[in-house]
Amino acid sequence: MSVVLEHPASLLPSRFAWLMGLYAENYHRLARLFATERLALGRYRSSLDDGLDLHLDVLERHRYTLDLRLSYAFVDAATGEPAPSAQLRVYQDAHMAEVLDLCADRRLVRAIGPLHPARSLLQRRVRMSSFLNRWLEYLAEQGHSVGTLERLDLAVAAG
Repeated sequence: MSVVLEHPASLLPSRFAWLMGLYAENYHRLARLFATERLALGRYRSSLDDGLDLHLDVLERHRYTLDLRLSYAFVDAATGEPAPSAQLRVYQDAHMAEVLDLCADRRLVRAIGPLHPARSLLQRRVRMSSFLNRWLEYLAEQGHSVGTLERLDLAVAAG
């Protein structure tokens, strides 16, 4: 009998391996969309003339990591915070992007699916990373890219 038939579960990745795969896929989606390795500290906007401007804030840059915040340019009436928004840490040496925090907005949830409550930290990280993955795919489908990014704080400093 084949090993595949004897141990089918051994072919499936563990939940941790699945999470690391999501981190890697999110890194590559971010890199393709916004060339994050080349972005300087500051605030950027991607505008497609659809009234849903996307903000990308490069918060910190270190030798191997980059901290970002990704959000739409509208505010959740209940919290007063941008929503949806995701705070990300990009590990440039490992080619991974981790979701540190995520605030999902009901409009985005309708477009790409819900973020269900999690029973464990690992499950929460998997769900946040899965949500980010779908959001990044959605942004690419809408036409957001490095070509649509405009540096905002540079224009303010020059003015």
